[in-house]
Amino acid sequence: MDRRSFLIRTGLLIGAAVMEAAVSGCETPQVRRRREGYKNWTAVRNEFLLDRSKIHMTGFLLASHPAPVREAIERHRQGLDEDPATYWSEREETGEAAVLAAAAGYLGVSATDIALTDSTTMGLGLLYGGLKLSQGQEILSTIHDHYSTDTSLRLRAERTGASFRQIPLYKDLKTVTQEEIVQTLVKEVRPETRYVAVTWVHSSTGLKLPIRAIADALATINRSRAEQDRILLCVDGVHGLGVENVKLPDLGCDFFVAGTHKWMFGPRGTGLVWGKPQAWPLAQATIPTFDSTAYRMWMKETAEHAIHQAALMTPGGFHSFEHRWALNEAFTFHQIIGKAQVTERIYELNQQLKQGLATMPRVTLHTPMSQDLSAGIVCFEIEGMKPGKVVEKLKEDKIIASVSPYAVQYVRLAPSLLNTPGEVEVVLRAIRDLTV
Repeated sequence: MDRRSFLIRTGLLIGAAVMEAAVSGCETPQVRRRREGYKNWTAVRNEFLLDRSKIHMTGFLLASHPAPVREAIERHRQGLDEDPATYWSEREETGEAAVLAAAAGYLGVSATDIALTDSTTMGLGLLYGGLKLSQGQEILSTIHDHYSTDTSLRLRAERTGASFRQIPLYKDLKTVTQEEIVQTLVKEVRPETRYVAVTWVHSSTGLKLPIRAIADALATINRSRAEQDRILLCVDGVHGLGVENVKLPDLGCDFFVAGTHKWMFGPRGTGLVWGKPQAWPLAQATIPTFDSTAYRMWMKETAEHAIHQAALMTPGGFHSFEHRWALNEAFTFHQIIGKAQVTERIYELNQQLKQGLATMPRVTLHTPMSQDLSAGIVCFEIEGMKPGKVVEKLKEDKIIASVSPYAVQYVRLAPSLLNTPGEVEVVLRAIRDLTV
């Protein structure tokens, strides 16, 4: 058993011990939350130190830390401040193991298939920058993806001599269907297509792709392909993680990349890359890992043996450990609330917002009404007003919105667990006032 497997098992034991302590009734604030859970949405909101004079509709950008995460960060920070070398050396292994165990439990995957990163962008850069490609092969992506995906894939194509092609997935957002998205993508697949890179939830429009249906369609194509020509599906999943009640195997993708400091409410500066065991060998690391087994092999203290590729893909060096080691608390926070309950709440608030916007004059709602095609981001525009001006006006009413950072810009709102139905109504009234 390699070192990573040992540490993950250690982390699983740590997780089990925490839950056992929760049942036993030890009355520390941290354990009490685990024992009692969150009785209602007010209790959940009370875990955040948000400025209550404002309505926060941009939680998808950068998370406010809930109390369990804040407390873990402070606990690790104090230890590192008091005795950095000792605290780090005693926790570098078990701290990461606990995070991997918690993430694996939430995602429904093996912890040994998860690499830890600092953000979605870092994860995309690490994965796409290391994909094995040869001249003549192709990366197929879309025109709807974020700058980080676009740039990472473009650079990889330039370095390998492979081609990089982007396509639109639909003709009109007003009439888009899951079937249109899947059929459009499949028609664009060529014999040289090796990787398909998509985004689960588009931050440009709020559209949610049917990843499982795409994966199934590509699997049909792969049945007639040799292993070295099989198409791999890579997903930027940051705006689905922490919203959708699914486990990664249910999505059917080969690689999944996400930051965990958005919808997951994880510590700022954390993220992950997950890959299927059979897919990981196609990714090459670009930053040396500090995995202890790899390091001991380099020091010639141990004989060469297999190391999980996800461990090799986890960048080494010194990180903001107080944040990384507190990430397990974010996954536990969601698990205690209940993944199904989280999804139901976010859907409820988003439907309320979309239905209200759809009735307003001069307002064009761009995010599909159906939750089959949307998640937690709502994009719209007001006729005659630039998106930036709308955001400024809403800020005057103490409503925090954002502008989508794309060539075509919209106003973005993202009702989340940080909000209430009453706040959504206040936001709708403020937007209605801008249309008269």
